[in-house]
Amino acid sequence: MTWSPSGRLAGLTARLGLRSGTARTRFTALYVALFMLSGTALLVIAAVVASGASRSSRTVPDGGTGQPATTAEVQGRISALERQLAQVHDIQFRQILIGSAIALGVMAVISVGLGWFVAGRVLRPLRVMTAATRRITADSLHERLAISGPGDEVKDLADTIDDLLGRLEGSFDAQRLFVANAAHELRTPLTTMRASLDVALAKPGPLPGTTATLATRMRAELDQVDRLLESFLVLARTQHGEFTDSERLDVGRLALAAVTGRAKDIAAKGLTVREDRSDDPAWVWGSRMLLRRLADNVIDNAIAHNDPGGWISVAVRAEGDDDTGAVSLVVESSGPALDQRRVAELAQPFRRLGADRTGTGRGSGLGLSIVEAITRAHHGTLDLRARPDGGLGVTVTLPGTNAGATAEARNTEMDMVR
Repeated sequence: MTWSPSGRLAGLTARLGLRSGTARTRFTALYVALFMLSGTALLVIAAVVASGASRSSRTVPDGGTGQPATTAEVQGRISALERQLAQVHDIQFRQILIGSAIALGVMAVISVGLGWFVAGRVLRPLRVMTAATRRITADSLHERLAISGPGDEVKDLADTIDDLLGRLEGSFDAQRLFVANAAHELRTPLTTMRASLDVALAKPGPLPGTTATLATRMRAELDQVDRLLESFLVLARTQHGEFTDSERLDVGRLALAAVTGRAKDIAAKGLTVREDRSDDPAWVWGSRMLLRRLADNVIDNAIAHNDPGGWISVAVRAEGDDDTGAVSLVVESSGPALDQRRVAELAQPFRRLGADRTGTGRGSGLGLSIVEAITRAHHGTLDLRARPDGGLGVTVTLPGTNAGATAEARNTEMDMVR
């Protein structure tokens, strides 16, 4: 079993009762403790030396002749001088001890401040590295710590973390590229299969009923696979942050367009839609295609996992002023009771909480994961919560932008609704 210096430091801090607290506090306490130990040892050494000098001064040699003193008066005078000298030495010794103790106490107080300052200077590069590492997420793996300075242990640690981030970035890029390329390449045989099926159905002459039923079912499955591949492409594109079509958009109009475009599905299921949208636009800055997909997925999720004859509530709220505010899209729906502890899993790919939520067990399980990815790409937050009466509540919060839009921007948004 080895006993390293770090183990000794941990053992010392444990004996001093410093297991908890920040590293700066522990280093400061350690500096003060070491200073007090060295100062006390120095004070003891000085006391021992001074005590020895005092004892030696009390013994006066008789000259080495071995003959008695000539007169009693001279001997008495010498004895008196020795006593006075011993008293002076005792007084000086006590003064030195008291002064040293006071100086040690003053320096102990000063050492607390010096130790705190020195510990802060020593740990400053680590704090910078910690703050920089916290800012780096899966969407910003291209950033690096880039710590400058001498080639010491801290610099080696920063370079090692930068190398790790580089490898993670390469791995994430390779994964996203694979998903995008696979989804793109699979579309070609999928299109061929759909075309072959259409040609077979378009041949003259009657078709057996089983063949027509099988063809209809296969066509529905092909459409499902096509939607799945499209979801893969959107998810890979969003996670990679590749969108350049940013503009000012009204979240309320996006939600209205999503509800209007699904009027047939809503009517087929007998759902009631309640809208709570202010006349004032709720502007955000982002990709039109992605934010429209976000609104579509949220509404699709509310329709697909709803009870027949149920309801959907759509609300758009803008809070704050100009760029300091936030815009929220809140979609609630009726439906079966959900476990709140597992609702957060719905934002992960292919999570559906079982077939009981979907009713038919269909669906790709990518709808809300795409919503979460788009929200994160636009620096927003997604909140999923199970309603006490059953159903799901989805809240998408995005950073707001300046509410003063031009007439041209308003006309562009109206074209989308039409």
